[in-house]
Amino acid sequence: MNKNKPYEPTDIAGKLARAFIRSPLTVVLGIFLLAIGYLALLIMPREENPQMVVSGSTVIVALPGASATEIQKVIVEPLERKMKEVKGVEHIFGRAMDNVGIVNAAFYIGEEKEDSNLKVYDKIMQNSDMFPIGAMAPVIKPLDIDIDIPVVSIAFFANEDIGNVELHDKVKKIQQHLNGLPNVAVTAIKGQHKHQFNIEVDLNKLSGYNISMGQIVQAVQSLSYSVPAVKNRTKNNQIVMVGVKNAIESSKDVGSILVAQYMGSPIYLKNIATITDSYDIQNFKSASISTQGKDGKFSPLVEQVTLTVSKLQGTNAVVIADAVKKELESYKEFLQKNGINYVITRNDGERANEAVNELVYHLVLSIVIIAILLVIVLGWRESLIVTFTVPAILAITLFIAYLTGQTINRITLFAFLLSLGLLVDAAIIVIENIHRHYHSIEAQHESPDDLMVRATDEIGPPTNIATLAIIMTMVPMAFVGQMMGQFMKPIPANVPVALVASLFVAYIFTPYLAVRMLKRPDHSKHKNSDKGEH
Repeated sequence: MNKNKPYEPTDIAGKLARAFIRSPLTVVLGIFLLAIGYLALLIMPREENPQMVVSGSTVIVALPGASATEIQKVIVEPLERKMKEVKGVEHIFGRAMDNVGIVNAAFYIGEEKEDSNLKVYDKIMQNSDMFPIGAMAPVIKPLDIDIDIPVVSIAFFANEDIGNVELHDKVKKIQQHLNGLPNVAVTAIKGQHKHQFNIEVDLNKLSGYNISMGQIVQAVQSLSYSVPAVKNRTKNNQIVMVGVKNAIESSKDVGSILVAQYMGSPIYLKNIATITDSYDIQNFKSASISTQGKDGKFSPLVEQVTLTVSKLQGTNAVVIADAVKKELESYKEFLQKNGINYVITRNDGERANEAVNELVYHLVLSIVIIAILLVIVLGWRESLIVTFTVPAILAITLFIAYLTGQTINRITLFAFLLSLGLLVDAAIIVIENIHRHYHSIEAQHESPDDLMVRATDEIGPPTNIATLAIIMTMVPMAFVGQMMGQFMKPIPANVPVALVASLFVAYIFTPYLAVRMLKRPDHSKHKNSDKGEH
């Protein structure tokens, strides 16, 4: 062998080692990889579970005066037949009630929401002539799992009895501001009671005056609730505004509605009904809450109103939850003044952050365990070299996951934990072969750079094939359908990336660090002892 001629690698492994072993950019590359990985860990959206694409639509068609049997025949069954024609629909559920028919269409999991909803809308609009005369225009409501499932829920309750309506009105002011926060999709109030004038008709008086309920409904509906302001301009170009008060401002105004005439005398609503300024008594939905004090005892149940906050798809639940909490703090004085307290009953952001932090902790713990094991088997210098490659590989994987629009969740981090044992394989193989060459008497005349490149080049082909074989085992998981495929999607998306990254990191950084950290043994003593024996 020509000692002056450097070793020429034949595999990509040796070529990478040769290119970076003395390059000043290697350190810069290592720092850059760790930096982008840390940055991706900070800015990537965090969720407890991966987001799944669930598509569905609800079609509601009203036919006033029709019975449930008629609705089934003329509304629900034709709708079901047409919805079955839409490509991608998995299940159809129809429901017929008096006056209205409802058909729900569930698409296969993984179908794009926008395309699915557009297909349903087009199909219904193209066949709108299938509905009978008198049917109202169909209402199409898409299902959006990202919006329908809240990430934060806040229960508001009053220290004193301020009334259901007043509690709802106060919470509604807060809802308007929370809905304006960045990346907040929908806010909703549950268990509320709204302001309403209640009309309780005396049926005996109704029959005595020979008046029907239809007349009462028509009289109330025909009354204008508000009259717009009249604007005009004078010769001096001044604006004249004439404001007209609302027709109904109190229960007294409702009672003054003229319903009919009886024997030449006007019959007002107050003559045949009791009108109260109250809340929507037809709403039977309500919720109660009991809070635990510092002494451990629970307070009596009080009625509460729950405000829910949903986020946009792919956004950070942690950031949104923190923003909601900060906004609530700004209303602390307002709530105390009105005798209202609140309790955050659901915080997916906090749970997601805890889940991610716990798995990151276990990830670091696993790296430490690997490092200790390598110290025992290879030595502490070799252990440090191999241990450095793990955060570099994870940094590359995290950054690519960020670029592809993924989120950090339990399944993503589970994919990292799953591949952690595989990530160090390439680095261990490279460092072990370098170690063998370093302690070989035959390679004592070879320069450290050539030795590193040769050792890396030798194990390139088998390591590449072994890594490719492991990646191929992950490929079938990417084709799993339905909910399980959506849920486990981060594993086939991240494990192959991590394995490919492990090859490049092992071929670039392991020789670079080894040539600077490993000490070459002195073979002269061993050589002299061999001469003495001869």
